[in-house]
Amino acid sequence: MSNLLVLGGSGRTGAHVLAYAAQRGHRVRALVRNPGKLSAPAGVELIQGTPENIDDIRKAADGTEAVISVLNNARASDNPWATPISPPMFMTTAARHTLTVMGEQGIRRIVLASSQGAGDDWARLSPLVKAFIKMSNIKAGFNDHTGVDQVVRASSGIDWTLARAVALTDKPAAGPLRAAEAGIEKPGAWINRTDLAQFLVQTIEDGAWIRTAPLVWNTRG
Repeated sequence: MSNLLVLGGSGRTGAHVLAYAAQRGHRVRALVRNPGKLSAPAGVELIQGTPENIDDIRKAADGTEAVISVLNNARASDNPWATPISPPMFMTTAARHTLTVMGEQGIRRIVLASSQGAGDDWARLSPLVKAFIKMSNIKAGFNDHTGVDQVVRASSGIDWTLARAVALTDKPAAGPLRAAEAGIEKPGAWINRTDLAQFLVQTIEDGAWIRTAPLVWNTRG
């Protein structure tokens, strides 16, 4: 059992992280903008604030042992051309603040939800996918994920994991979860949010994938 800080706990994947971490017996604290709008599982402490404010992170992180970040650079809808509503490089700013606070408070472990195609994985995307990303407003999220990737990899004294999810879905999983370092296996196209959330928590529990960026997907069974 660990004392966990969850960033992005009010999101669609974050809600599953809170539920699964609490179910596993972890003491969970979530930093959220509007605690009154979130129905948190029993045993989850909600702290009002935003990861854009480093002092809010300091308050929320006090006494915790590990961090799970499921922050997202949001758009007005899931439409690829929908207007971005998060501040530019929101996740990158939050990651930089979080790593600073971790250094101050002696917290070594962080697992972050990332994306296929972030950082050095961009080179593995097909030309067609790259063109679609560049033409649409999805590019804001990809740029931000790459910024997070760069900030995290430049950190020292931190045991980080960047879980690079393929396309997220709320539909039932098509098969069991699979994780592998990029270039080793061809990943599937989708990952269920529930399975991704469980992977993030289990990676903390197992001390797995330290200083690596595995791709994560559901196989077809």
